Amino acid sequence: MGSVYAKSLLEEEQMKIGENKISLDKIKARVDKVHVDGVGRTKDDILAKAVKGLFQAHNFEEVLLTAQDVKQQLEILGAFKHIGIYIDTSKGPEASPDGVEVTFHTVEVRRVVGGVNTLVGNNEGSMVIGLKLPNLGGRGENIQTEYQYGTKRSYGFNATVTKPYIFRGNPRITGAIFQHAADFPWSGFRQIDRGTLLEVAFESAPQVHHSFRWEGIWRELKCALPSTAFAVREETGHSLKSSIKHILTRDTRDNPVLPSAGTFLRLNQELAGLGGDIGFFKQEFEFQFNQNLGYDMILQGSLMGGFMKRMSLDKSFNIADRLFLGGPLSLRGFTMRGVGPCDEDNALGAESYWATGLHLYTPLPFKPAKGGIGELFKTHFFLNVGNIGNFQFSNDYHQNLIMLLTNLRVACGAGIVLSVGHVARFELNYCVPVKYQPGDKVVMVLRALSLWLMMLWTCKESLV
Repeated sequence: MGSVYAKSLLEEEQMKIGENKISLDKIKARVDKVHVDGVGRTKDDILAKAVKGLFQAHNFEEVLLTAQDVKQQLEILGAFKHIGIYIDTSKGPEASPDGVEVTFHTVEVRRVVGGVNTLVGNNEGSMVIGLKLPNLGGRGENIQTEYQYGTKRSYGFNATVTKPYIFRGNPRITGAIFQHAADFPWSGFRQIDRGTLLEVAFESAPQVHHSFRWEGIWRELKCALPSTAFAVREETGHSLKSSIKHILTRDTRDNPVLPSAGTFLRLNQELAGLGGDIGFFKQEFEFQFNQNLGYDMILQGSLMGGFMKRMSLDKSFNIADRLFLGGPLSLRGFTMRGVGPCDEDNALGAESYWATGLHLYTPLPFKPAKGGIGELFKTHFFLNVGNIGNFQFSNDYHQNLIMLLTNLRVACGAGIVLSVGHVARFELNYCVPVKYQPGDKVVMVLRALSLWLMMLWTCKESLV
């Protein structure tokens, strides 16, 4: 059989004789030996658990697929920076007639990893200094600390301990302590969070991720401006929040920055009130679909929304918990948090919102620089509709729904998008707010031509 290098799934593993393909599942094979080269700190028991499925393979196709699964499990450990797979016929006196040997050539990560990075997102630049101790105990344990300082008085520190497990669903347990501070000039306050969290994450199916998290946060709200409205000032001070969250994510997009196919779904549920003086139930969702229309044209549709309600009479919530709408990540044509209830130009947030968008991405006219840098640019046409408000009718969902479907906010526009791989996108858009309500902060026509830089790994939100 010779030596075969196993790459992603069955690519380049289709063996041909003349014009006929050989089905790999018809080739009998069993794994006699498994070698893992390059291992220093990683423990033998975790490696044995990862590779044991190889010994249950009955044909060459199963060997290839299982070897790829083993590679993915080892990558999840975060202990290796390179893993190569080699399959060869079994040799030696103990070799079986159909036996093969599978060898994993690995390169372990260094004991200490650190670096200084810069992030750009939400119209702010930040410097991040990080230190990581990967594979500390030899079974994928990871300790990481980060300090982040932004150009707009934001800063943050966190220390995280992570332990992955090699089981079905790739479960992972994470614990962290953190402190974050940031200004919210749209609402006139500064928020400082100090807390801890415990998270269990796993996959229930391919591309379906779950996260169950408990958070305990001591929050401090301060006035950020001398002109902060009284409605915001009366909610400043200290509060203690204890909550549990469930986040479900399913992402089949071929590119998270500017996809041409696939869907994205995220459901976020939070229940606060298991201690502390903050209590509420919050539900948010986000859905996006992408369809390739041919001729390099992409149609994208999206829908997002959320609502929250108070859970008990002795506990409430404040401006740090409410829902907001407006800005390039939710409703274009309006400033950040510029839609909905406000007091003296300070956004107050609300108990419910929704927003939808329809986008059309097409190639640049006349295909300039075809095959070169011009392929990175696309023209962009969009229409956004949304609304936000407080529930006015207790337990009357029909009337509350009518309230959210009246006095809509509508914006449309066109522009140019530059996509930089799976990392970032630049947009130059001309936005026209078609319909808005008194108190909304629209992007005026003379100011509508603006440049937005959105880093996916900073914001991690889809564009509506």
